[in-house]
Amino acid sequence: MDTKATAQKILDESMVGTMATVQGGKPFTRYMTFFNDGFTLYTATSKQTDKVDELEDNPHTHILIGYDGEGFGDDYLEIMGTAEITDDEGLIDKVWNDSMETYFEGPDDPDLVILKVRPDAMRVMNKKGQPPQDVTM
Repeated sequence: MDTKATAQKILDESMVGTMATVQGGKPFTRYMTFFNDGFTLYTATSKQTDKVDELEDNPHTHILIGYDGEGFGDDYLEIMGTAEITDDEGLIDKVWNDSMETYFEGPDDPDLVILKVRPDAMRVMNKKGQPPQDVTM
């Protein structure tokens, strides 16, 4: 399987990853649930979160996704991307699922926004002990 296909497989099979932003000039990371359309990632959040403020100040993010915790050699993705904050109803409908009702009143909740992350660079990491492999997009 080539690197691009490996990256797509990881994105299609993984939902939880870490997302880093810059807070006060220092990195800050949190776990997020991601959905993807090709190599573009989407995650729902509230307008009232620190990450939204941080991304408004600096839209660059770093995401790790795909590690299964099985041990050495698990492949995962390292994604350097640019985030856009949007309340586009089409994207909200695409991402919305019932488990979000824990955090939001529904897809029409005025605090609900989608972070759309477009990768600037992506690497497959730890693939059977090989060095990082850049994904050509």
